[in-house]
Amino acid sequence: MIKVRRLDNGLCVVGEENSFVRSVAMGIWIKNGSVDEEGHNTGVSHFIEHMMFKGTKSRSARDIADEMSEVGGRINAFTGKEYMCYYAHTLDNHFDVALDVLSDMLLNSAIRDEDMEKEKGVIIEEINMYEDSPEEIVHDLIQEEAWKATPLGNNILGTKEIINGFTSEDIRAYMDQHYIPENIVVSVVGKFDFDDIFEKINSKFSVLQDKKAVPRKSKTEYQRCFVTKDKDIEQVHLCMAFPSIAYESDKIYVLSILNTILGGGINSRLFQSIREEKGLAYSIYSYAETYNIAGMLNVYAAANPVQIEPVIEATLKEIKQLLDEGIQEKELNKIKEQLKSNLIIGFENMNSRMSSYGKSMLMLNRIKTQDEMIEGVNAVDVNGLMTFAKEVFDFDNMSVALVGRLKDIHIERIREICKI
Repeated sequence: MIKVRRLDNGLCVVGEENSFVRSVAMGIWIKNGSVDEEGHNTGVSHFIEHMMFKGTKSRSARDIADEMSEVGGRINAFTGKEYMCYYAHTLDNHFDVALDVLSDMLLNSAIRDEDMEKEKGVIIEEINMYEDSPEEIVHDLIQEEAWKATPLGNNILGTKEIINGFTSEDIRAYMDQHYIPENIVVSVVGKFDFDDIFEKINSKFSVLQDKKAVPRKSKTEYQRCFVTKDKDIEQVHLCMAFPSIAYESDKIYVLSILNTILGGGINSRLFQSIREEKGLAYSIYSYAETYNIAGMLNVYAAANPVQIEPVIEATLKEIKQLLDEGIQEKELNKIKEQLKSNLIIGFENMNSRMSSYGKSMLMLNRIKTQDEMIEGVNAVDVNGLMTFAKEVFDFDNMSVALVGRLKDIHIERIREICKI
């Protein structure tokens, strides 16, 4: 059974006891990401994530790594657009070590100037590495342009110029505003006693003062765009995007099924048609991005420059064919079983359960259970799916991004094909 309880300061603890395993997965979820940043501090959330591992008042960066390694535990973190998570996975008898290390990192981080200067170099190298990954660039490029001048358009890594300007005072001031109980969910799944771990978490995090969270900006004006980036690489990387729904929408399961049918796997229409039958591209897939206030359904492909126009034409043809001919009950049922199978198998992993509960509580203030998700998938019917597909696939609202050697492709011809 999933249990939810709050500390006196408002911090939320979510726990699910599982006696059939011998480990515990814990994540500290914080409602903070690039959407909470302004132009002058873009990238600060990701920078803070790095600094949390650089040492505390009583532990060095090496101590953090060594203490977790000594008990065979894993520790890591990530930063997204709307939230970030610091997480650990240990054997059940080493939970106290994981909690002590993670809480120390978040509550007592040293944030030394000398460590900041070193980490600026590390993050700049991360930005350089990102620049060598055109697949990542094309995804970010379309988001930055389609949500230009709105919070969702912020780049998670920031820029080299902004990163170099951060001071320890900037970091502490930002954390003081955002690392507050109202913005934190601690999610724990595995072998433990909930009352016991709740008291342990309370003993660590009760020192946090109950503060009012900074209101999150909700502006997300989608702007249709056609954006290119010249890069001296062999392939052209393509992203085609359609504005879609938010994470909390009741159509989230319809979106998941539509995405799976279109390009969500090796049996999807795009993969089978464009790669297997036509041989136009090695990599092609679709993916849905859902945030608290907006979303996108995207198609990605990478192909030889001479093939990029046929890839775009074939993709548009597949989407139009889906809209014109519809989806058969047999195909829908097959996709439902596929999604339910992935969901059930995924939930057998303690980290997956921890992540699902933490994100759900943080973003929706309630838990989406496995049974609820399965019921949501089962409830999708052909009529509802086709109505939704016609709403999403509005070609007058489609955006396009291209990364590659621009001299090798006919930009105006592509604009003409996409009518943009």
